[in-house]
Amino acid sequence: MRNVGHSIPKIDGMSIAMGKPAYTEDLAMPQALVLKILRSPHAFAKIISIDTSKAELVEGVECILTYKDVPKERFTLAGQSYPEPSPYDRLILENVVRYVGDEVAIIAAVDEKTALKAMKLINVNYEVLEPVLDFEKAIGHSSVVHFEEDLSCNFDIGLHKEKNIVSSHEQAVGDVEKVLEDCEFVVEDVYYPQAQAHAMMETYRSFTYQDHMGRLVVVSSTQVPFHIKRQLARALQIPATKIRVIKPRIGGGFGGKQTGAGDVFAALVTLRTGKPAMIIYDRQETFSCTTSRHAMRINVRLGADADGFIRAIDLEVLSDTGAYGEHASTVLSCVGEYTLPLYNKTKAVRIRGNAVYTNKMPAGAFRGYGATQGTFALESAVNKLAERLAIDPTEIRLKNISQKGETFLTGHGVQLGSTALDRCIKKGREMVGWEEKFPRQRMSGTKIRGVGMAITMQGSGIANIGTASAEIRLTDDGNFALLIGATDMGTGCDTILSQMAAEVLEVPLDKIYVSAGDTDTSPFDPGSYASSTTYLAGTAVIKAAEELKGKILAQGAKFLGVSKENVIFEELSVHRIDGKGEISLAKIAEQTILGMGNLQLAAMATHGSQISPPPYVAGFAEVEVDVETGKVDLIDYVAVVDCGTMINPNLARIQAEGGIVQGIGMALFEEVRYSNLGKMETNTFMQYKIPCRQDVGNVRIAFEESYEPSGPFGAKSIGEVVANTPSPAIVNAVYNAVGVQVHHLPVTPEKVFLDLQKQR
Repeated sequence: MRNVGHSIPKIDGMSIAMGKPAYTEDLAMPQALVLKILRSPHAFAKIISIDTSKAELVEGVECILTYKDVPKERFTLAGQSYPEPSPYDRLILENVVRYVGDEVAIIAAVDEKTALKAMKLINVNYEVLEPVLDFEKAIGHSSVVHFEEDLSCNFDIGLHKEKNIVSSHEQAVGDVEKVLEDCEFVVEDVYYPQAQAHAMMETYRSFTYQDHMGRLVVVSSTQVPFHIKRQLARALQIPATKIRVIKPRIGGGFGGKQTGAGDVFAALVTLRTGKPAMIIYDRQETFSCTTSRHAMRINVRLGADADGFIRAIDLEVLSDTGAYGEHASTVLSCVGEYTLPLYNKTKAVRIRGNAVYTNKMPAGAFRGYGATQGTFALESAVNKLAERLAIDPTEIRLKNISQKGETFLTGHGVQLGSTALDRCIKKGREMVGWEEKFPRQRMSGTKIRGVGMAITMQGSGIANIGTASAEIRLTDDGNFALLIGATDMGTGCDTILSQMAAEVLEVPLDKIYVSAGDTDTSPFDPGSYASSTTYLAGTAVIKAAEELKGKILAQGAKFLGVSKENVIFEELSVHRIDGKGEISLAKIAEQTILGMGNLQLAAMATHGSQISPPPYVAGFAEVEVDVETGKVDLIDYVAVVDCGTMINPNLARIQAEGGIVQGIGMALFEEVRYSNLGKMETNTFMQYKIPCRQDVGNVRIAFEESYEPSGPFGAKSIGEVVANTPSPAIVNAVYNAVGVQVHHLPVTPEKVFLDLQKQR
C-alpha cells in the first residue's frame, strides 16, 4: 500500500510547531468581551441573596448575570449521543452551589482587569449546608446533593437522588455465587483507583459571536462540536439551527473536552449583549472547575480451579461522580464491559455498582473511561491469584485469555474477529527479560528490583450507537476535499483519515485537503471519544472514497467513449484498457465541473457498527524500590499493543507512549485531593505532579498486528487502551520487589515505607 501502513508526518505538524495561529484564542476578535466567573467558596450552600449593584458601576463592565438571568431548563454537559444517558441535573446558574468552584455569576467586561475588579465587588450571602465529601458515605447521607424536583433522565439509569445515587448498574451471566463456591481457589480484595486530572496543555476556552445572519457562532476547544451545539440549544432554549460550532486545533483533551465547559457562559453573554465574548479557564479553574477521572472503590472476587482456569469474576463498584452526573452511568457500566470479557474460560461473571453524587467537582470522561479503573482492580486480583496458585502471571493469562473466533459470556454471541494478545504477552515477556528478573533482584543492600505485568482490552467505538460520516469531493482543480466531523485533538486523525482516502483513491496524500470540525460544513460525527475515530470515521471515509472513485471511473469512461468496465484508474488518469486513450483527473474535473458536465463529483458515507472489536495491550513494568525511603523508581516499561493494522505506525507509537506515561502518572504520582471542607488542594501544578521525562524510565512500545475484518484496512482503536496497564503492572512489580501491596493509588513513598515498617 502506498499510504496506509506508512509513518507519514502529521499534515498539520509543521504549522503547529511553527506557532501558526490555529487555536481558539488565536482566532478570537481583539474587541471580544472578557468573561470571568464568580465561583462558590462553599462545597454545598444555598444563595440567600446576591448584590451586583456596585460591580455593575465599574467602568468597562458590560453585564453581570446571575441565576435570575438564565433559562430554567436543566441539561447535561456530557458529550454523548442523543438521547444522552446522563441526567439533566444542572442549570447554567442556580441558587444552589454544589462544590467549591461551582458557578455563581458571570462577569463580562472590556478586559480581564476590569472583570476581576468587578468580581470582588459582588456580595453574596449563603446558607451553608453540610456537604457530602466521602463517597463511601454518600448513600443515605443526611444531605441530599440534588433535592430539586425537575431533575430528569432520558433512560432508567437507576437514579435514586434522595439516596444520592445517580446510577445503578448490574449485569450477570451465570450463577456467580455457585461457581465461586465450587472453585478450589478464591481471592477477594478491595481496590481504590483515584480521581485523576486531565492536565492537558491548552486549558478550556470558548469564543462566541453573532454572524451577519444573527446566528450564534461558537469557536471552542472541544472534542465534540456537534454535542456542544445540542447542549447550547437546550440550555439557552434556542433552535439548534441558530447555532454553529467550530472546532479549531485542540491542545489536548484526554476526554476532558468531551464535556462542555465555558461555552454556555460565553454564548449567553453574546446573546444578551450582541457582542463577541471570550472565556479562558486559567489553570486553577481547569483543575478544580471542570471534570476529573471517577474515583472508585472496587471489590473483586475471583475463583479458579486447581488447573488455573479462572471460572468466576465478580466486581462490586462504587463510583464518585461528584456534584453533577456527567458520564456517571456509562463510566460505571464500562468498568465491567472492558474487564469481564478479558478472561474467557469463565462460567459466571457479574458486575454490580452505584455511582453517587458528592459535593466535589464533577467526574467525567477520561482516557480509559472506566476500563482503567476496572483493569487496575481485576489485574491486581489476577496477579494475587497467580501467586496463590503458584503459576507464573504470564502463564495464567495465556491459559485464560480469549482466542479468535470465541464468544464472550457478555458478548451476545458475537465472535471475536481478531486478537494477538497471546503474542503480545509472549513478546513483552521476552522484551522485559521476565525469565531472568521475575519476581525480584537485589541490586544492593537497600535497592531491590521487581517486575510485574498486566493485560487490558478496550473497545473501538460504541456498538449499535456510534456513527460517523465523511464526504469527499473532486474539486475543480483535480484535487480532493475531504470533509469530516471527526475531531483531531493532537492525535493525528486528520492525517490518518487522509491516508485512507488517498489509498482508496490511489492518489498522493498531498492531493487530499481536509476540512473538519465545523457543524455547518462537516458531516455529522459525534466527536473523538470512545476510541471511535479510526474505526468508525475511517470506514466512512473508505466507503465515500470507493463511491467517488466509481463515479470518477464512470465519468472518465464517458469522456473516452467506452463503458466503465473498460477503463482503469492509474497515475492520476483514467485509461482505456485497450490503451487507445486516457484522460487526466484534472481534465475530468475541469470538464465536469467547469465545462459542460454540470456536475461536481462527490460522495458521502455514514458508518456505524454493531460490534466494538477490542484492541489489547500487555504491559510489563520493572521498578526499583529503596527499602530505606520507600521511593519507587520506574526503570523500564514495555507495552506490546494489538490495534489491528497500524494505519500510521509513527502516530500509533506516539499514542501508545502518551497513554503509557499517563498511566504511569496515575500509578505513581497523580491524585486529586480535597480539604476537609471540600476545597481542592491539588489545583495547580505546584501541588499536582504529572510525570516528567526523568520519572518514566525507559518506555518501550512494540506492536503485534492482527487483522480486524470489520475495521478499515483491518484496523482497530488505540487511543484509550494504552492507558490501562501501568497501574496494576507497577503495583505488582512493587509487590514482587518488597512485598508491599498498594490498594489505594497512587503508589507513594510514604505508603511503601509505612508498610515496610509493619513488616519489620
